[in-house]
Amino acid sequence: MSADSVRLDGSHYRMSPASRYREGDTIGILPQFDPGEANAWVDIVLATGLDHARNGLVAHADAVVAVGGGAGTLCEVTFAWMYKRLIVAIALPGWSAELGGRRLDHRVRYPGMADDQSFAAEDARQAIAIVLERLPDYDARHTGLRRRRREAD
Repeated sequence: MSADSVRLDGSHYRMSPASRYREGDTIGILPQFDPGEANAWVDIVLATGLDHARNGLVAHADAVVAVGGGAGTLCEVTFAWMYKRLIVAIALPGWSAELGGRRLDHRVRYPGMADDQSFAAEDARQAIAIVLERLPDYDARHTGLRRRRREAD
């Protein structure tokens, strides 16, 4: 495949300025194929058809805010932890109440940041305040798994 075949010029390029989202829009990343499954509060729907695998995609957001939740929320938060994302957990029944204020494992995601954790929030307003305050500190990106070398026998 040539570089020319993947360039976003032509009609894609011309449409980009008109199709930018507005600040405050809500993006829904759905596990289903049907965009009609989104709730009324979602402004931009991405119906992925990825089922549970979409949790890895969600975890690549700049910040992940956990709201209650079961196994899917736990999966999103653990992916976000491994991907070095900012995590805020709202104190509601479910995994978010369990994970707020905790480190998820032993790994040092940000050397020099003593308080790296899943930050606890009492409500949505506090969660937003934490995201706005802490997001500049969370600028590292996961660069993929590193292959471990085997020792010679």
